[in-house]
Amino acid sequence: MDALTRGPVEVVPRGRSRSRVMIALCLLVLAAIAGAIWFWPAGTTKQAAGDHKPGQPIPVLVAPVAQRDVPIWLDGLGTVQAFYTVTIHTMVDGPLIAVGFKEGQDVRKGDVLAQVDPRTYRAALDQATAKQAQDAALLANARVDLARYQKLVATNYTTAQQADTQKSLVAQLEAQVRQDQAQIDTASTQLSYCTIVSPIDGRTGIRQVDPGNIVHAVDVTGLVVITQLQPISVLFTLPQQSLPVVADAMRLGNAAVLAYAQGAAGSRGQVLDTGVLSVLDNQVDPTTGTIKLKATFPNKDGKLWPGGFVGMRLQVDTARDAIVVPPAAIQRGPSGPYAFVATGDTVKRQAVTVGHEDEQESIVTAGLRVGDNVVIDGASRLSDGTKIAVVQPAAGDAPEEAARPSAPGTRPGRSGGG
Repeated sequence: MDALTRGPVEVVPRGRSRSRVMIALCLLVLAAIAGAIWFWPAGTTKQAAGDHKPGQPIPVLVAPVAQRDVPIWLDGLGTVQAFYTVTIHTMVDGPLIAVGFKEGQDVRKGDVLAQVDPRTYRAALDQATAKQAQDAALLANARVDLARYQKLVATNYTTAQQADTQKSLVAQLEAQVRQDQAQIDTASTQLSYCTIVSPIDGRTGIRQVDPGNIVHAVDVTGLVVITQLQPISVLFTLPQQSLPVVADAMRLGNAAVLAYAQGAAGSRGQVLDTGVLSVLDNQVDPTTGTIKLKATFPNKDGKLWPGGFVGMRLQVDTARDAIVVPPAAIQRGPSGPYAFVATGDTVKRQAVTVGHEDEQESIVTAGLRVGDNVVIDGASRLSDGTKIAVVQPAAGDAPEEAARPSAPGTRPGRSGGG
């Protein structure tokens, strides 16, 4: 009865109610973001003001501009490859009766690796030898008869035709003896194949066939793979734009190559070996626009292993008396590269021209001179004429250029006026 007296009841659609809830949530999120934006700058501004007050010098690290001979390196990625790789196969059929090596063993050229049962091949050699002896006896008798017939022809006791027939028989038997010798050589060679020897100096891999198995000359799988590790080769590629300088360096014979371990995230690690560039491929790969090169390393310590990836550095030239700075000193702007030069308690923005540059140092061909001090840390807050305070690096935090040793095979750097 009460429901009837209250009048009609308004029914709110479910979709409209859900839309109102979503709008309310969005308003709350916007309010939270506005509050964060409102309060966050105040805190950061106070912190920045505490770090650097207006008019206070900006602390920076500087490094002196140096002059020295700088080797020019090209970097690439290489794959280690054995100098020689030989898969040992048997050349005769038969039971494998012995294996004379251990897996992973270093072997010399001529060392016995395996033995196939030789009895069948030794019997074939004995048979060929006996056949030759038989034919040699027949030949000796035919030669005696020929000499007798030739005397009888001279005295007309026999015809010349009979003497010529005997002479032909001697020639046939001589040919037969030579054929027997060829059979002996073949049987002897087959017998020698029963003893399998190493054709190179190298290291054996994992044995593929165990003693007691029947092996065949047509088997696809070999007995073992031998790789020569000393010396060893590395194949690597460089962009085709490097072809002229690489070709010049190879022609002059000063193309030294470094192989180094790949560190975390591709960083340069320990130098594994120093070698020489031995082959420059005779064509550019048109699909990748690169040239393929091959370097040879002595690998005396066995640090290079076939199939592994190593970083490669190829020295193609040496810049004499070059002006060098750490790469961190070079800044980039719309007008080109520049550096901040410390002059007393202020800095001067100086445009520079950069020649060769890598991750260790930059060669400046114009804009700087020996004796200048350039900013290597803190340049992001500087402008022309900004006041600075030069701070000393913490212990063990010296600039990379001063702490970096010279690359193997290069002269130590010269500082100051050269």
